Amino acid sequence: MTHESITYMKSQSRKSQSGKVYAISALGALSLLLATGCTTKNYVRSQTTPIIQHTNELDDATATNNRNIRDVDQRAQAGIQQAQSSATTANQQAQTASQSANQAQQSASDAIHEADSLGSVVANLDNYKQVADVAVTFGFDKADLTKADRAQLDQFAAQLSGTKSYILEVTGGTDSVGSAAYNYDLSQRRARAVVQYLAAQHSVPPYKFYLIGIGKDQEVASNSTAAGRAKNRRVEVQLLSNMTGQPSTAPQTSRLSVPANSN
Repeated sequence: MTHESITYMKSQSRKSQSGKVYAISALGALSLLLATGCTTKNYVRSQTTPIIQHTNELDDATATNNRNIRDVDQRAQAGIQQAQSSATTANQQAQTASQSANQAQQSASDAIHEADSLGSVVANLDNYKQVADVAVTFGFDKADLTKADRAQLDQFAAQLSGTKSYILEVTGGTDSVGSAAYNYDLSQRRARAVVQYLAAQHSVPPYKFYLIGIGKDQEVASNSTAAGRAKNRRVEVQLLSNMTGQPSTAPQTSRLSVPANSN
């Protein structure tokens, strides 16, 4: 074997060994790269998984809160609508009741007899006898019934159902303060307040009333004192029953009254 052949074979051997070393290095580098890539993926996965889970939990909580808010809002709206409906119904009922009361009072005002004296409108007045009466008083320059007045009228009205063929003489009066014309009007308003109450609260037919406003013409006490003027600010109601065909024995008269109203 020549020297050249030996030299060539050594050269080829070194090349073969270099190739092996390169291949081994490349394989090691590839293995290192693969290992590094797996480690990076695992790290990223370990870091992102809790974040994703937390995000999902937040999304679920947000969705739940939104559902709860919608549910509360719907219930609130339903409650508001129900309250509005109830308020509307109550208002309508109140308006209906008020209209009925106003109609009853207006009917009573339209149908009552107004006169200067009972004798001018009742032809057979001699046949009527007084069986009960009541007097209520008013505050200065007022025509409103007090609670005590209404109680007295309620007690008086309890007798009406047992009385046949009756009429009610309602006489309004005032004290001496003010002009005659003003006091006539004030006495009429006071008498109307009594008529309207008895008609509306006790279903007394309007035609049963005979209203007389006497102003300050007939005082029942001296107008020179405050107590006397308080007594003159009154309305007297007399229950008169037609005694025709009834026993001639004199009926017992009951009288209801209240203390003078000073306010």
